[in-house]
Amino acid sequence: MLFGKVKVISIFINQLTTMQIAGIINFLETIAPPALQEAYDNAGLITGSPQWECSGAILALDATEEVIEEAINKKYNLVVAHHPIVFSGLKKITGKNYVERAIIKAIKNDIAIYAIHTNLDNVMHGVNGKIAALIGLQNCRPLLHKEGTLKKLFTFAPVDKAEQVRNAIFTAGGGQIGNYSECSFNAEGTGTFKAESGADPYVGELGKQHKENEVKIEVIFPAYLEHLIVGEMKKSHPYEEVAYDVVSLSNVHRQIGSGIIGELAKPMTEGEFLRHICTVFRLKMAKHTPLTGSSIQRVAVCGGAGSFLISRALASEAGAYITSDIKYHEFLMPTEKCCLLILAIMKVNSLLLIFFMTF
Repeated sequence: MLFGKVKVISIFINQLTTMQIAGIINFLETIAPPALQEAYDNAGLITGSPQWECSGAILALDATEEVIEEAINKKYNLVVAHHPIVFSGLKKITGKNYVERAIIKAIKNDIAIYAIHTNLDNVMHGVNGKIAALIGLQNCRPLLHKEGTLKKLFTFAPVDKAEQVRNAIFTAGGGQIGNYSECSFNAEGTGTFKAESGADPYVGELGKQHKENEVKIEVIFPAYLEHLIVGEMKKSHPYEEVAYDVVSLSNVHRQIGSGIIGELAKPMTEGEFLRHICTVFRLKMAKHTPLTGSSIQRVAVCGGAGSFLISRALASEAGAYITSDIKYHEFLMPTEKCCLLILAIMKVNSLLLIFFMTF
């Protein structure tokens, strides 16, 4: 698929009001923040400038030479691709392979390339979420939660301003725990400080220690929102110098991680489920491990190469695990655990279109 003809979907941006590429990038990054990509990935803007006015965009699985050529022919200057055309560092750009040729063509013709890859895989409403929705899975959750996605903010505000500070943190995205919002812990105590020469204290006098009744506010937030939340907290705070701490947590974010697992509304036989998969994704065939004779209700999914999640699918007692691009010996692993492994080469561009049309 990477080297073959890539079906692309054109989006007429010029039918909307004039928009900079930065506006499209900002929208995409609210859906799938770049901070959620895996360490090995290279999602984000790869070529071009966010300040360019967008003349049109093409959505593609890969930013290959023919995709860049189509953008040139249509006079579009943005390609949004799932896979980054530059995945590892390029030491030379001489046109010796398709990656270098595509990059040269994009730069010479002022084509911006933006990749939205594992960050789109790692959010529940991303590619895996759309696959799960098409299958009809319910009660969906990540198959493997991503570590380091939550932090906690501690700050201290005078009693009469605590609500103002809390609300600013909530508005910026802090305090969301599962299906609950505006979550915080608050404890009153006494803060002390002495304003030195040059200070402009909100309360107290220069050169004298001051004691103030304060509220200690504790709020959990997604790590990728730290800059925004701390900034809004400082803007809302009355103190000239704001005391606060940010700590990383071992807790997992319930909506962020690799793959998805969920349940069908009612069990299916393996034959029924295989036919269902082929119908939903318009497949002529789907390669699978030997049938186990068991019914299927719990299903695990990972778009793309999902061998790293086979053990998680087995541990989660999934009756079927759907993925693609897997090694031979890994393909045989689930047979010992009565799990049907299905390799479905899905129409990823169609899934990406469905994903973007829902926003």
